[in-house]
Amino acid sequence: MLDNLPRGTICIEDIEMGMSRYLQKVVTDEDIEMFAQISTDRNPVHLDDDYARDTIFQGRIAHGMLTAGLISAVIGEQLPGHGTVYMGQSLKFLAPVRPGDLVHAEVKVVDIEVSKRRVKLECHCEVDGKKVLIGEATVMAPSRKFD
Repeated sequence: MLDNLPRGTICIEDIEMGMSRYLQKVVTDEDIEMFAQISTDRNPVHLDDDYARDTIFQGRIAHGMLTAGLISAVIGEQLPGHGTVYMGQSLKFLAPVRPGDLVHAEVKVVDIEVSKRRVKLECHCEVDGKKVLIGEATVMAPSRKFD
């Protein structure tokens, strides 16, 4: 994976409006198979080339939640990072992610409530510069005072 900052924690006291972090990952056949195993979602559109060719996607696609999991990785590892608690997430899937696609997952701070340790993040994933997923996350960030 490629990203723009090391893993760790950014405490609520240090988070600023407009801060952003990202990672990039190539989604592999192995990733899709492992996600199917873990989630028990074995929909053939993800796993069976012959079946998937006859769908509107004209080929296999990654699970949408596998793609969304990359947003979770940015939040849990970079912004705010370790110690973050997810409170909510909205997602809209705009286009499929296929095996071999390089996904760019990014989050950006759009609101901060320091007293409640809440951070609202605009989220998106892109493939070849085209948005495939958009959404918004609300998280509780760690604090130097309490953690």
